[in-house]
Amino acid sequence: MAQHNRVTLQDIAVALGLSTGTVSRALQDHPGINAMTKVKVLSIAKKLGYQPNLAARYLSSKRSLKISVNTPKESAYFYTLVRRGIDDEAESFKMTGIELKHRIFPSLLEGEVEAFEESLGEGVDGIILVPGDISRLRGCFRRASRARIPVICVVSDAPGVEKLASVTVNTASSGAIAAELMARFLCGRARIAISSGDLRISDHAQKFNAFKNTMDSLYPDVQVYPPVENHGLPTEAYDRMLAFLKRQSDLDGLYISTGSGAPVLRAVEDAGLAGKLTIFATNIFQDLVSRIQSGSVAGTLYERPYSQGRLAFRYLREYLIEGTWPPTRIQLAPLLIMRSNLDSFLMPADGRGKQRIKQSELISRASEDELLLREVQMWL
Repeated sequence: MAQHNRVTLQDIAVALGLSTGTVSRALQDHPGINAMTKVKVLSIAKKLGYQPNLAARYLSSKRSLKISVNTPKESAYFYTLVRRGIDDEAESFKMTGIELKHRIFPSLLEGEVEAFEESLGEGVDGIILVPGDISRLRGCFRRASRARIPVICVVSDAPGVEKLASVTVNTASSGAIAAELMARFLCGRARIAISSGDLRISDHAQKFNAFKNTMDSLYPDVQVYPPVENHGLPTEAYDRMLAFLKRQSDLDGLYISTGSGAPVLRAVEDAGLAGKLTIFATNIFQDLVSRIQSGSVAGTLYERPYSQGRLAFRYLREYLIEGTWPPTRIQLAPLLIMRSNLDSFLMPADGRGKQRIKQSELISRASEDELLLREVQMWL
């Protein structure tokens, strides 16, 4: 059937020899419909490419479409950009009755369950969230699935639970790129430490595994120490890394795989190792700029939080309003920033000679995102 011919309830009814009322009730999971009939209707609807006209349903109901956005409080301006991306993408749709409610919890692993439960209790139409410990969130995902509330994960994936989609950077690519670059900088023989977030969180575990697996397979003479985990708290990140560096003063390199890099870099300096280690970081923040310029940090992998936020809202809106199913997993390519291209991401120096990060350069990549998504969808 040509794509411009929308499949209707009548088309499904004719194909199965049923009434349109029966088909409609089956698609809405009405309790009075026979289970086998539901299976047949759902099967033929999927085969024909049926997309429910949810826009008409919401317009006729005269009610707003409520979306909950659940994100951690802060991590080096990272989650602020995620929220800004969601807000900017939603701005042009607010006049059509879409309401966003931001629920900002203290940190991953603290307050995320309560925020999820509050969203479900409020009866929202969709949820965008940054997931932390999946074992603690699994029950909430089940409740959302039973209530037919679509959930899109952003920044980190939530494997093994029912959700509409996840929008993340390609974390395996980030870890693998960092590993190969560091090994090449260090000529294939080195001792490397890793500063990581809590490995119960999917994206932290994926980056570490990709980093370690790349070293094991391509550079077996590189020794990778067990990751020094923190929970996103600056004092904890500083204290744990400083203690590790004092014990392992023979290091050659350090991979900072989270955005909480500023306290880790201060620990490097306080341990007397500034300029003596090959360091790759994650994302970009003001304290990192001068270190890349001086060469004490070799580079960083930017994870594009703004683009992740925009795409998460875009896919959720299209599903709720147009009935369009997104790809299950959307992964954006990380951006490698080093001294050679750092100036592209900085504002001109002000009167005091200070340079600020040019956020517009980091976030205005809509055309690239569209190309990446087309490529992702071709592979799915």
